Amino acid sequence: MSTPKFATPPPPSFHAELKARINNYFKETGKKPTGNAVLYSKAIILMVAFISLYVHLVFFTPVVWVAILECVLLGCVVSAIGFNIMHDGGHGSFSTNKVLNEVAAFSLEVLGGSSFMWNMKHNVIHHAYTNIDGVDDDIDIQPWMRMSTTQPKYKLHKYQHIYFWILYALLYILWVFVMDFQKYFKARIGAMPLKKMTAWDHVVFWSFKVFYLFLFVVLPIYTVGFISWLVGYLIFGIVTGLVISIVFQLAHTVEHTHFPMPNEDTGKMEDEWAIHQLKTTANFAPRNKVISWFVGGLNFQVEHHLFPKISHVHYPHISRIIKQTCQEFGVPYIEYPKMRHAVASHVAFLKEMGRK
Repeated sequence: MSTPKFATPPPPSFHAELKARINNYFKETGKKPTGNAVLYSKAIILMVAFISLYVHLVFFTPVVWVAILECVLLGCVVSAIGFNIMHDGGHGSFSTNKVLNEVAAFSLEVLGGSSFMWNMKHNVIHHAYTNIDGVDDDIDIQPWMRMSTTQPKYKLHKYQHIYFWILYALLYILWVFVMDFQKYFKARIGAMPLKKMTAWDHVVFWSFKVFYLFLFVVLPIYTVGFISWLVGYLIFGIVTGLVISIVFQLAHTVEHTHFPMPNEDTGKMEDEWAIHQLKTTANFAPRNKVISWFVGGLNFQVEHHLFPKISHVHYPHISRIIKQTCQEFGVPYIEYPKMRHAVASHVAFLKEMGRK
């Protein structure tokens, strides 16, 4: 499949007007669109929590019930580091300092992933071609799940709204030990070729995979024993996988989001890029401050997809501007007031895709 091309509307376009209003907001308030003290203090809290939990689990061997609780918490903290530190850093919105952004993005290496693969999969492909089957690797869970009407339907998909929890629970472990290596050796992410890796990229990829094995496998087995490590790691990995999966799936695979395809002859999309993002993206629980803090503003996914270079700490403020602009231009703005509403909609979406 060739790379889709978005429509170019005559000026003034919706996207141009929206950018002008958002730029004006930062100009009037004097705020920088990158992270601030709120984000940096959160980053410190999360990193201290990660180090403390890891050290206590590995070197002080707490009693079983405490160890289980700490493994669950470690999964939540690792997810939060990904949402808040790595994600903003990867988009260059963590700080005005380029080096600090790279350090923040590099936290993914310590947690078992690859920032090189993530940049290609998430920043380059997913953000540009959201929910376009055959391009967006995020909706390619075939043959296990059917995420679009354009994908083939198998008998097992009739039950995907039941068994999806198992697949989501395995995401983090498969990401670290399988999917990154698949992308590396195939030199492709889905249908898209991988950007050529430099010698340094190869060194970083392999050295940090080895470091992760030492940090999360070899050292814990040495200090607490194989069975204790295996149980603890599975709890930690399952929690991490579930949290990451649910947060990202609620953003794009719910009942009201679209899965548009390019024209077969021209390869062109019907909408301009910004309107495409609004039709394929949804917010959830925008007024829940606890959720917003934990998921790094990814419950404001609409704002993030339209302005990925703006730090998530600003999303609640710019969401009002975006909503108003959407109303004026007659563009949809998809939002679920509660997280449980979005989860129910995701389950209903999976059920529909499995039977349609």
